[in-house]
Amino acid sequence: MKHSITQRPTSFFITAPLPCPYLDGRVERRMVTELSGVDSISLHDTLSRVGFRRSHSLVYAPICHGCSACLAVRTIVADFKPSSSQRRVLKLNDNVFAEEKPTKATNEQYELFSRYQDSRHTGGDMATMDFYDYQALVEETPVDTSMIEFRNEDGVLVGGCLVDIMVDGLSAVYSFFDPKYHKNSLGTYMILWLMERSGQLNLPYVYLGYWIGGSQKMAYKDKFQPLEYFAADGWHKFDKKALLAADSR
Repeated sequence: MKHSITQRPTSFFITAPLPCPYLDGRVERRMVTELSGVDSISLHDTLSRVGFRRSHSLVYAPICHGCSACLAVRTIVADFKPSSSQRRVLKLNDNVFAEEKPTKATNEQYELFSRYQDSRHTGGDMATMDFYDYQALVEETPVDTSMIEFRNEDGVLVGGCLVDIMVDGLSAVYSFFDPKYHKNSLGTYMILWLMERSGQLNLPYVYLGYWIGGSQKMAYKDKFQPLEYFAADGWHKFDKKALLAADSR
């Protein structure tokens, strides 16, 4: 979503209020700063550990008046054990193979990305992205980032996941997949792959972005337990019932 800048306190910006894309009747504002210079990687890691997310060369965090529904969440890799349904997803996709690629946008990726947007997010901002917009999404990164390509046994691209590699974990920036593979739960499979890859790299966390209480689009993230969420006083154990009750007050 595009925002206009209305204020610049020190090196941070506050975006103008816009309708929330996840919760009807609510208004979204963000605190934003640019990642630039020799300290980009360390700044990104530091801000990610306090609830920020990256998009292109910017990092942002929600600062919405009267609303705290958006919570940055991460899974503790060492303690994660796939549920029975997640184990079925792993078995269902045992003929899908992942390859870590440089952040170089391709026409093949873009065609798949466009089909995904047309199927899952019709009418959204990203559904109108042309190849050059997609190229910017993939390639405009000042940090250590990979594009994970997922292919079937015939070598056909069926999914992609843009991932930032941090000092303490992998951060899932954006993922997309072939709508024809919806029964394979490829979205879940890609996160399970990130869990395994983080373990191989001895990284303690997988950062999953924002869990949003009341949003069905973001509900899948609480399936990857044990989960932690970030609050003003640090990271806490995720308790869905307590968080929903607090947000409803």
